[in-house]
Amino acid sequence: MVSADHEGLGAAALAGNEFIIPTYKGIGARVPEEIASQRCTYLCGNSLGPLAKRSQFLIQQELCVWATRSVVGHFNHPHGREWMNIADTVTPLLADLVGAKDKEVACMGTLTANLHLMMSAFYKPTPNRYKILCEGKAFPSDQYAFASQAVFHDYDPKDAIVELFPREGEFTLRNSDILDVIAKQGSSIALVIFSGVQYYTGQWFPMKEITEAAKKQGCVCGWDLAHAIGNVPLSLHDWDVDFAVWCSYKYLNSGPGGIGGLFVHEKWEANKAPQFAGWWGHDPATRFQMPPDFSPTPGAQGFQQSNPSVLTTVSLLGSLQVFKEVGMMRPLRERSVLLTAHLEVLLRQTGFYVTPDEAAKHSANDPPRFTIITPEERESRGAQLSLLFLPPKSDIMERILGYLESSGVIGDERRPDVIRLTPAPLYNTTRDCERAAEVLRRAFEAIGRST
Repeated sequence: MVSADHEGLGAAALAGNEFIIPTYKGIGARVPEEIASQRCTYLCGNSLGPLAKRSQFLIQQELCVWATRSVVGHFNHPHGREWMNIADTVTPLLADLVGAKDKEVACMGTLTANLHLMMSAFYKPTPNRYKILCEGKAFPSDQYAFASQAVFHDYDPKDAIVELFPREGEFTLRNSDILDVIAKQGSSIALVIFSGVQYYTGQWFPMKEITEAAKKQGCVCGWDLAHAIGNVPLSLHDWDVDFAVWCSYKYLNSGPGGIGGLFVHEKWEANKAPQFAGWWGHDPATRFQMPPDFSPTPGAQGFQQSNPSVLTTVSLLGSLQVFKEVGMMRPLRERSVLLTAHLEVLLRQTGFYVTPDEAAKHSANDPPRFTIITPEERESRGAQLSLLFLPPKSDIMERILGYLESSGVIGDERRPDVIRLTPAPLYNTTRDCERAAEVLRRAFEAIGRST
């Protein structure tokens, strides 16, 4: 495989030594014994980031504190991380990543629970303005949340939810089509809510422009940042976003089922009190006095309900410390743009790539091929590339995925025909990209020999 040359792209990851990447042996790859103990080609950080060594260390510290101090650790902690204030260790770092003030951010809960909290506060339908505008084929949990919120307010989801799909023969939404719908139907739309980065295609939506268009029409605008936080630069406060939610186990590497987070713009502080209060959202100055009446913490943290999990919070902290040491999003984004472009060039050189236009015309009788449905423009994508395998609805994707996994290349599938490969700038290398493309080429060649 000929290596692509991208000026300014070093071979090493920004913080590769800070993460534990599974070995070939660990994932069950069928590779020669002499390399079985080496790190595999892990390109799946869009689904689950690897373990940061600091996270492992911090979790072990907290287990020790739990064992030696137990409940005392809430107020007296040997490492200065009193559990009653544990979220304060990550809040400033999260605020930096999403472009917000500290008081606009809360580290809490999980993504869909937070989404329901935000929709309960911000989705206030009226007879004339009740619709929810979102991308078609949003992540299923979002779809379920939107539909259940519509039903809760006595609306039929088929009427209340407006889903936008790509044009015939295209794979991603045109920005102009999104803005046109907002302009034309805005008076009937109560909430505009998209994914910052679309989980299936990897498309990064024009968040600033969509938010501006929504506000111009009097709509509330929220964002699901599951695939955006830690992946692309964000400026939620300056863009005047109303609210946002996210998980932290993808690009933030907090671990499976890691703690979530939310953003609420400070402009709502005076008139958007939490509807479903919990004691951890109470003013910390009097929280432990256990008063009968709820007095919310100013800002997003007033939406907290229960005390956050210490173990999941410090797991997130370990990764965020690495983010901070490498300089946060500017250097990460610079390297990400180059690294994803490097992988893209290599994939196109395999000999089995077809353009999206050619893919739209691919028939069941044509030989197996693949295209990349993620936008080519850097301003319209993050780290992820979504590969669509052809012919559609055949077994080609599954056969390719099986070959990749047995060779130690880890991506993930999204049925029926997509494999997502994501070179993360924190820990992935140019060699990861080169090996993934080489193994993909061999997979196609193996399929060709078997037919």
